[in-house]
Amino acid sequence: MFEFGWLWLLALLPAPLLMRFVPAKTQNDAALRVPFFNQVHGMGQSSQGGRKNIANYLLLWLIWVLCVLAAADPRWLGEAKSLPYTGRDLMLAVDISKSMDEKDMLPPGVTSMQFQNRSYNRLDAVKAVIGDFARQRQGDRLGLILFADQAYLQAPLTYDTATVNQLLQEAQIGFAGAATAIGDALGLAIKRLKDRPEGSRRIILLSDGANTAGQTEPMDAAQKARDMGVKIYTIGFGAEEQIVQTAFGPRRYNPSRDLDEGALQEIAELTGGQYFRARSTEELELIHKRLDALEPIELDELKVRPSKRLFFWPLGLAFLLTLLLALRFIPFGTTAARTSHRQTAGADS
Repeated sequence: MFEFGWLWLLALLPAPLLMRFVPAKTQNDAALRVPFFNQVHGMGQSSQGGRKNIANYLLLWLIWVLCVLAAADPRWLGEAKSLPYTGRDLMLAVDISKSMDEKDMLPPGVTSMQFQNRSYNRLDAVKAVIGDFARQRQGDRLGLILFADQAYLQAPLTYDTATVNQLLQEAQIGFAGAATAIGDALGLAIKRLKDRPEGSRRIILLSDGANTAGQTEPMDAAQKARDMGVKIYTIGFGAEEQIVQTAFGPRRYNPSRDLDEGALQEIAELTGGQYFRARSTEELELIHKRLDALEPIELDELKVRPSKRLFFWPLGLAFLLTLLLALRFIPFGTTAARTSHRQTAGADS
């Protein structure tokens, strides 16, 4: 079906006629004298006189009507379509602190023997796995928060999961500092969820460290989330064993020694969520699949009608008619005659 976005603007169509009833104002003040006013005023006058004036008058009216139609935002609505709609509102909070640059992850499907000369840090693993999780969130509203020294909202809650994934892929170590503000990230996520329906609000927080920055304590934020009915799912990320070559031979160490598993687990339990431990890319993929099974909220079916805006057609036609009208008022013959006369005078001299 066809409709106007701003139907009331069509009331402006007779506006030029109303100007005839506006009394002319007598101007007695000094004004600039235009030497060529009579010539400009006489443009469009010809031996055909009346007919040409009527044509110009109708052309001006048509331009005005087209401009008003374009301003009224005409659009074509297609057939109603049903969209999958679970009702879940998920805020992803992803750690991009300096520790996420630790190269202790294997790319998906790559063995440790193949990995000997390859570097793959934690953030790259998160982009690969959580990015795939974001792309598959059909029917969910998804948002993204990146945090380190401070927490920043990269994407508000939206059905455009492709854009959320793109913003995640563009994240880099150092964008937000080197420390880890888990409490601030949770506080910002809660703030973005407070106006959403109860029972649908979820936060998925991924970190490889402990809270070392920010103004908000993680447990204070968790208690606020519990009071609001927001569930928090936490993911502790990073390998537990890494082998490095030293002058004294290979040495084993724990690259996740700074991970505060106790705090992440307590946050999840306090809010009715769940804590997950991902020591590898494969474990993170398994967590991804488990998160897919989060309980959906049964709501009414969501129907949308695809809309195609058409304002550029009347606007473009109005522009072309304006150009045509301007060309009608340009005295090409007079200009050509003057040019010819000047060239003749120059030749005679």
